[in-house]
Amino acid sequence: MEKYYTTGQFAKIAGVTLRTIRYYDKIGLLKPSHVLENGYRQYCKHDLITLQKILALKELGFSLEEIYPLIIDNDKKSFQESLKLQTSLIDQKINHLNNLKNTIKNTEKILNHDDISWEKIIELINLTNNDEMIIQQYLNSQNLSSRIYLHEHYSINKEGWFPWLFNQIDFSKVNRLLEIGCGNGKLWENNHYNLRNREIFLSDCSHGMVEDAKKLLGNDYNYLVLDCHSIPFKSDFFDTVIANHVLFYLYDLNLGLEEIARVLKDYGVFYCTTYGKNHMIEITQIVHQFDSRIQLSKQNLVNKFGLENGKKLLEPYFKHIELKRYNDYLIVDDAKALIDYIMSCHGNQREFLGHRLKEFQVYIENLIKENHGIKVTKDCGLFICQK
Repeated sequence: MEKYYTTGQFAKIAGVTLRTIRYYDKIGLLKPSHVLENGYRQYCKHDLITLQKILALKELGFSLEEIYPLIIDNDKKSFQESLKLQTSLIDQKINHLNNLKNTIKNTEKILNHDDISWEKIIELINLTNNDEMIIQQYLNSQNLSSRIYLHEHYSINKEGWFPWLFNQIDFSKVNRLLEIGCGNGKLWENNHYNLRNREIFLSDCSHGMVEDAKKLLGNDYNYLVLDCHSIPFKSDFFDTVIANHVLFYLYDLNLGLEEIARVLKDYGVFYCTTYGKNHMIEITQIVHQFDSRIQLSKQNLVNKFGLENGKKLLEPYFKHIELKRYNDYLIVDDAKALIDYIMSCHGNQREFLGHRLKEFQVYIENLIKENHGIKVTKDCGLFICQK
């Protein structure tokens, strides 16, 4: 029989203050397993798993808003995944602190012989700020993985987006290729082309993403961190450039396209993908029905560069433009996978869903049960452009 503890007893067992437990209850981060008729809260040992996750992730630098989606489950498997995450981030922090310690020592040695080295001071500032970067790199990687997972596991088109996109590339014309926004390198995971005599450059604006790609793919590729608005290669350098779901994120689309066209050779090919206005529209409708204040994107990406307006935006830079559509849709029957996807979006959903995740999970589970799965439209495609 499960043993229950009062709020005070639970706080004492866990070694935290009563105020902390009450605050986590108030904001919905750690609700008691049982509430008596008189309103008294009761916690069980299983709640200790959730509390351990909260305290560990908080210590590692996560905000409470970021912690909400990471603790939605407290079963054994979820706890094991959480422990792996904690171990990985602690290893990264140890490496970071060792680097910081060595830099401090080296700076101290220089000060004993020379005047202040401003370059070393700047290096110290950058390293000191690196803790936040470690967390952000993890979140970027986690968000991308959540989006890829939903498509890979619930798409009706079994070829899959990345194999389909890879098969559209004419490798007979590839000698030097640049991918902008490579993410974790997923496009190249099952590459079957011989890379001999080919130079493949994989780039992203996120250092963490580039590191993830390198871990996945090894040393057969060239990796670099770059901003698409200023590509550090000479003109007419590449015969092929790829931008998979990237262009709508550029703050200056015209400047980005100018740079891409500049580094492409005459008759070079630019492959760029985007969404249409109906892409994943059911997910937007679902969250709006739950809370009309939620916006899953801070800006309407397809208005910036979508299937409907993409050709017109590309025409000033490319002579021949062909659009190929990818035929697919999703049938999602797992609430957690859908919630992970929703929480990975670039909008305000954490603000309004964070403290209501359990309620939102029940809402999604009921929708799945009523409809025998949730059908989600996919509206995406590829522009093949030639200079």
